[in-house]
Amino acid sequence: MNYDYLVVGAGLFGAVFASEMRKSGKKCLVIDKRGHIAGNIFTEEIRGIHVHRYGAHIFHTSDKKIWSYVNELAEFNNYINSPLAVYKDELYNLPFNMNTFAKMWNVRTPKEAAERIRSQIADLKIKEPANLEEQALSLVGTDIYEKLVKGYTEKQWGRDCRELPAFIIRRLPVRFTFDNNYFNDPYQGIPKGGYTGMVEKLLEGIEVRLGTTFEDCFHKDDNSDMYVTKDGRHTFRKVLYTGMIDAFFGYCEGALEYRSLDFQTELLEGEENYQGNAVVNYTEREIPYTRIIEHKHFEFGHQPDTVITREYPREWKRGDEPYYPVNDEKNAALYQKYLQLASEQKNVLFGGRLGQYKYYDMDKVIAAALEMAEQEV
Repeated sequence: MNYDYLVVGAGLFGAVFASEMRKSGKKCLVIDKRGHIAGNIFTEEIRGIHVHRYGAHIFHTSDKKIWSYVNELAEFNNYINSPLAVYKDELYNLPFNMNTFAKMWNVRTPKEAAERIRSQIADLKIKEPANLEEQALSLVGTDIYEKLVKGYTEKQWGRDCRELPAFIIRRLPVRFTFDNNYFNDPYQGIPKGGYTGMVEKLLEGIEVRLGTTFEDCFHKDDNSDMYVTKDGRHTFRKVLYTGMIDAFFGYCEGALEYRSLDFQTELLEGEENYQGNAVVNYTEREIPYTRIIEHKHFEFGHQPDTVITREYPREWKRGDEPYYPVNDEKNAALYQKYLQLASEQKNVLFGGRLGQYKYYDMDKVIAAALEMAEQEV
């Protein structure tokens, strides 16, 4: 059988691209090494609760076109992301807002809060931030940094903040209002029934093979520059590769760095409400996990049980699932080498957070996949 596209990865980027290609009359085969579709936005049902297996995913966008696109795929609820932060025995609202400042300093007005932050920044006398710590201090002062930024960031990246480059934190959200809405985007929510159903709709009418790896099952035909199955029965005019770009090239220039995560998910039988909020961050470095997710609160659930997930960041090594690219100067330079190799590939496209070594919000993933599909058509 002859296919127009082999799509490697049944996550959001690959599914959107394949869906658009199907609409244009192209024939696609979608493969994924995992045993399920939807990539890292996969949700599974446990006791009537849709559990985000690979961490919390809240859809948010300012792009009305993208919002219309996803609402064709699923009905979204009106979930608003309003996380909390725990530091020792103190509880704070996020993002940093008047609720945060009132709890931290017992102030009531925006003027009082702004003056407290300005005073702390001025006392530090930081002219040109040399590292992430100095960058954060120059944005929010000492109290917010020490309690709500430092420990969480060091856990997330596995390094002291003074060892991290300043550009990782370009800004920190400081609001002098009592608004706990974490995102500024006008459109946000969670698809009712979870994200898996949304991706299922994208892949309707498209052949999908799970538990299938690209490296084990396909190779390039030197005579035609097309990719074929190793048994020679199927050919593909083009490949969209959404896996790790360095892995595609056999790590020939070296391995790009990532941060990985371990998820510890627990069913709490007979406990209806564990923490009263979907997302609670733990900002002390001594606590090994960064946050606890209580999944039922994403969809306002009232089940008699609850499911929670603790997220433990750690160093990535080959064979682990990569989650966050380490966007420092060294990795940026290495990615440019792979980008040059990618530009020399006649029939291979690279997309998604791994194929483009970039952290993407979901709306940006969809926009990029739609743009690539439009260019192909």
